[in-house]
Amino acid sequence: MDKLRALEYFVAAAEEGSLSGAARRFEVSIPAVAKMVTSLEKKLGTPLFDRGSQGLSLTADGERYLVGCRPLLEELAAVDESMGTATERPQGEVVVGAPAFALQNCLGPQLPRFHQRYPEIELDLRVVNNVSELDGGTTIDVFVLFGWHDTPDLVQRPLAQARYVVLASPEYWRAHGRVEHPRDLARHACFAFRNPRGVLLDLWEFERGKERESIKARGWLASSHRNLLIDAALAGEGVIRGSDLITLPLLQSGRLEPVLTDWNGLHPPPISLAYRSKHSRKPRVRAVLDFIADCFRRLEAERSEGRIAGGERPAWYERRYNRASSSVR
Repeated sequence: MDKLRALEYFVAAAEEGSLSGAARRFEVSIPAVAKMVTSLEKKLGTPLFDRGSQGLSLTADGERYLVGCRPLLEELAAVDESMGTATERPQGEVVVGAPAFALQNCLGPQLPRFHQRYPEIELDLRVVNNVSELDGGTTIDVFVLFGWHDTPDLVQRPLAQARYVVLASPEYWRAHGRVEHPRDLARHACFAFRNPRGVLLDLWEFERGKERESIKARGWLASSHRNLLIDAALAGEGVIRGSDLITLPLLQSGRLEPVLTDWNGLHPPPISLAYRSKHSRKPRVRAVLDFIADCFRRLEAERSEGRIAGGERPAWYERRYNRASSSVR
């Protein structure tokens, strides 16, 4: 018996729910799949499938065996792929999960450059804010995470450190007056972002030397869609607090102008890559990891000089507040 082929047919039959589905996947006959699976069951001394009129279903032993087999086959496939010659171009699909604003503002502008270099890699970019948001059966190869995430099953690699900036359009500042001190924000329409955990980030904290100030952002608009808030600021409707990496093109073009540049915004979120160690050995996944890291290196190199506050977790993070300002008593 070809043990490797038998394992491949078993896993395919389990995933497809039928021997015919496994046969189609490997472009072989149904009897060929049935023979291999039956031989495997005899070798193990236990049935792996219950066979009925509705198709195949895994037995309890089959469930345990599948859990053990699937990682082994994935590991072998990764090793096989990594053994390609140096002249071979990475190819195949890579699924990337990231927040919508990161896909659009950080990675999107660089996609043509990536495709020119790796024309045989197919990118599937999905909006994902947390690793727990996956669709059933979805496998994400690479995550771009903003904020503080506990991912014990994934490798986390620091990517960049965001820096908070307070922004509005030039027209808004002309109409309402520029801000010279954080306390001045109390007379402005300040639009707050609601993060993926559902917390309204309405507590804006600042530090300058030994001075420390915090204000409660108040305005007529709040949203979990960061680009919507950016659009409102571009329209001259109010003030936003955002990451300089995300808003860099708007800062460079002058469409948004920063204030309080002599103050540091506290608790900016760290940015990291997360991925499964075994996936990172695939050439196509390594190419995507390197591309994303390069995107953020370029953004960091272009931003203005200044101190970057550390990305420590803020006080509201560990508690179930609806508003960050509720953490202040």
